[in-house]
Amino acid sequence: MTLIGSDLTPYLALILLGVLPTEIWRWLALVVGRGLDESSELLVWVRAVATATLAAVVAKLAFFPAGALAALPLGWRAGAFVAGLSAYFLGRKSVLFGVLAAEAVIVASAWWLGVR
Repeated sequence: MTLIGSDLTPYLALILLGVLPTEIWRWLALVVGRGLDESSELLVWVRAVATATLAAVVAKLAFFPAGALAALPLGWRAGAFVAGLSAYFLGRKSVLFGVLAAEAVIVASAWWLGVR
C-alpha cells in the first residue's frame, strides 16, 4: 500500500504543507525571541504593525463584508463594532471580551432579522 492515492493522502499533504512550515517558524521565533527586550523599538514597531493590520481586517469585515455577513444591514454591523470596542475597553483591554461581544451582537442580529 502506498501513501499517494490512498485515504491518507489529504492528511499527509496537510501535515507536510500546512503544519510543518508554520511550526518551524514558531520554534525559531521561540528560540530567537527569548533574549529580546519587550520595550525595544523593534518590538514596539512590530506590535504597532500587528495592531494596525488587525484593525484593518476588522474594519474591512465590518464595513465591506462578503458572504452571509453582507446580508446584515450596515447599522447592525456598526453596532457590533461599537459593542466590541466598548467591551474591549470595559474588559480592561481584553481582546477576548471585545470579540465575544461583537460576535454576540452579530449572531443576535442575524437571528432577529432572520438572515441565513
